[in-house]
Amino acid sequence: MADNFNFELVSPERLLLSEKVSEVVIPATEGEMTVLANHAPTMTTIKPGVVSVKDAAGKVSRYVVFGGFADILPTGCTLLAESAIPLNEMNKAALDARIEAARADVANASNDEHKSKLEQFLNELTQLNGIVVPA
Repeated sequence: MADNFNFELVSPERLLLSEKVSEVVIPATEGEMTVLANHAPTMTTIKPGVVSVKDAAGKVSRYVVFGGFADILPTGCTLLAESAIPLNEMNKAALDARIEAARADVANASNDEHKSKLEQFLNELTQLNGIVVPA
């Protein structure tokens, strides 16, 4: 049986989750990461994607996040999301609205470096299209 650790998923709007879990899979900017108890201390940035959380009882819940940071310690993990929502509450129309806003930001970028970062964000948002349920 896997050891459990504390996990919190926080967005500016609310605390989405705070409980003991056995596993968390996060969409880190350098690649998907699985966090287990006693993980080496790490801090990483998060890209738009889906966070999968397996609670102590083995139930898996999923959340869509739109960037942020994860602070990982051997005893716990805190994910500070720029924005987050349970996957079952996300719909295609809301995702499409975010994609259109990102396209507008790219078109209005003030310099090449900023435009490049915005294009990367837009690409990551677009990849969520196959994951989010149509509404």
